[in-house]
Amino acid sequence: MIVPMKKVSLIVLDGERKNALKKLRKLGLLHIEIKEGKGPRLVELKEQIASLEKGMAAAADKPAKGMVQKEADTQEALSIAGRIDFLQEEQKKCYADISAYQAELERTRAWGDIDPGEIVFLAEKGIVLSFHEMSPSVYDKLGDTARTIVLERTKDIVRFLLINDGTLTEEDKIQLERSRFKLPDVSTGEIRKKLEDARRQLQSIKEELEALAAYRPSMERAVAALKKEVEFETYASGMEEEDLSEDSSGKVSVAYLVGFLPAEDLSKLQRMARENAWGLLAEDPTEEDDAPTKLSNNKFVSLVYPVTDFLGSMPGYFEPDISGWFLVFITIFVGIIFGDGGYGLLICGISAAMMIKNRKERKAIAPIAWLLLLFGGMTLVWGTITCSWFGLAAEELPEWLKRMSVPVISNVYSDKIWYPFWTGGKAGLTTSQNVQILMFTIALLHLLIAHASGAARNRGSLKMLGDIGSILELVGMYYVVLSLVVNGAVFGLDLVVSGIPVGTIAVALVIIGFAVNFIFGNYEESILQSVLDSVKDIVSMLLGVVNVFSDIVSYIRLWAVGLAGAAISATINDMVSPLLGHFIFIIFAVIILVFGHGLNMILNVLSVIVHGIRLNTLEFSTHIGLSWSGHKYEPFEE
Repeated sequence: MIVPMKKVSLIVLDGERKNALKKLRKLGLLHIEIKEGKGPRLVELKEQIASLEKGMAAAADKPAKGMVQKEADTQEALSIAGRIDFLQEEQKKCYADISAYQAELERTRAWGDIDPGEIVFLAEKGIVLSFHEMSPSVYDKLGDTARTIVLERTKDIVRFLLINDGTLTEEDKIQLERSRFKLPDVSTGEIRKKLEDARRQLQSIKEELEALAAYRPSMERAVAALKKEVEFETYASGMEEEDLSEDSSGKVSVAYLVGFLPAEDLSKLQRMARENAWGLLAEDPTEEDDAPTKLSNNKFVSLVYPVTDFLGSMPGYFEPDISGWFLVFITIFVGIIFGDGGYGLLICGISAAMMIKNRKERKAIAPIAWLLLLFGGMTLVWGTITCSWFGLAAEELPEWLKRMSVPVISNVYSDKIWYPFWTGGKAGLTTSQNVQILMFTIALLHLLIAHASGAARNRGSLKMLGDIGSILELVGMYYVVLSLVVNGAVFGLDLVVSGIPVGTIAVALVIIGFAVNFIFGNYEESILQSVLDSVKDIVSMLLGVVNVFSDIVSYIRLWAVGLAGAAISATINDMVSPLLGHFIFIIFAVIILVFGHGLNMILNVLSVIVHGIRLNTLEFSTHIGLSWSGHKYEPFEE
């Protein structure tokens, strides 16, 4: 159920706002509706958090094995984060320098050791040398005035020194200027020394970063502490202000905020307000208010919370809480999608291992462990009644397992035709068609629950008739689906059983249900206005009939996904079976089995998320009128 909330407006003297917030935080009950704050302190705190998170990200890249964690308070953690940031910038500079030095050494490698200082020294003595590179064909065309010393000649390039004595022709000057080799700024020996220094500095930086990574837990705690301070500062600076002064003799200002808390806890806040002389107004939330949602269910229903928390889904305050139905049907869907008793045993084993671990650590058993046990149990049940065990063929299973299955949906009887009494043996259903009927029956039950819940919420109002119309529409459309999708010969629209025109009644229910829903589905104050609203939305109303059909058919995905998983299991077994006849290949067979079935289970988990959860959060939620528009009740607390 959704816990009833109270909307409260709290007024305090402006100078008491921080003291009031400290007391409210200690009380730990008020969900404050302030999203933004202001002021330099808030900016400073956010910058500090950003610095710490940057430091944590850098520390996360360092090897944690064998690392001894080190403790630091918030201020020390900030200093460490600043040091990490500085070292990272230095590290980037070292990488850039090393890359530049290596590139320069590679560029000058063919020339050997070069010292630009010696070239300058010779120029001062009157010997002007320059370095050049050009193709042999161009070099051979140089005039006699070009005095050169060839250092290297290949079929592709000539490297030489030019003694420039001022006697070059203009044509040679142009060619030689194009081929001039740019000397490094310092000697190659000095570049190698700088390269080694940069590498040593880089290694030193890496070692220091690895040492500082030991402070990552301290930085995480510092971030948590600063986020709480940000929350406090956001509320303190975001409170609205009002000047109550009537003249200039003295300024009287108050600050106020709006929040929500459970109605059962209102008396605690009222007592605190009296003790501190605060102004307090409490009222029921309206649909215009963005009231948070707090769920309160028994321990069994609460098992679904890990799933909804993972999805980040929360019903709005004025929406229905479907936690119980969500848990029941997601459990059924998981069982059908995994669809294998062997997989059910494995899931139960994982759950048992988690429980044993919790017990050894003297901790309460985690809800996820109980949820996995529930999922594993349902998978085991479905695998038992359908005789599905690790993808093995029915003839390979022992007789006692076969006898435990339910014949009409069991793989043991996959070749059998089942003849309903009303067909007189002229038309029958296969085992797979029986499973399809079961899927559509689950769909009918699921969606009927949605509209029955809607009718219960609208009791006392004519709008309830709209939900009843939808129920009639669902029942009629269920038969239409069986006729069009499963077997038209068995479930004909012209079917008459014991004088009852079943097919005609089904079609009539669809038409009558649509008409009733058209008249009362939008009812608020008058029937006429409801009809006018339906007329305005006539396209959606007509498409709604098609949607009912598609929503029921949508549940066939459970059978289809389960069938795909079974096919994958059987394929894996077929791949391995030839290896089992040779002792030397048994290890490889085991590896393939573990990998293949493990991968299949992972795919089934994804299928549960994509298909099983969708049927709850889309099809069912749409029919019950749930848009998951809520946000979680998060009280301001220490």
